[in-house]
Amino acid sequence: MKALTVILLLLVSCPAFAVLPDEMLKDPVMETRARDISKQLRCLVCQGEDIDESNAGLAGDIRRLVRERLTAGDSDAAVLAFVQERYGDYVLMKPPVKPATWLLWGAPLLVLLAGLAIALRYIRRLPKGGE
Repeated sequence: MKALTVILLLLVSCPAFAVLPDEMLKDPVMETRARDISKQLRCLVCQGEDIDESNAGLAGDIRRLVRERLTAGDSDAAVLAFVQERYGDYVLMKPPVKPATWLLWGAPLLVLLAGLAIALRYIRRLPKGGE
């Protein structure tokens, strides 16, 4: 029974590669390029998932778009630029640092600093040990 539980947990914890067989390109080199690009693009429906792993319909549409652009002869950079222009900076797993994305890049630091400030205020309000 324990072995079955462990096997089920392993199957559930494995990443779900959502690329369907009918989406895959026949040329293995082109398919590798498409998969590499897909790992750089964020699923706009899911949180923190790239389109290569997402089962969302929009992710599938973007995966097909990537493959269409590659078969049309676009370079990897041109495909990324096309998708970025169409869906915005947020579609990139690593958005560019520019004024429009400063909050996106700075939010983790702001949250950390706010947490430290709250912790310091709490510590200062604690009664002194010797009094």
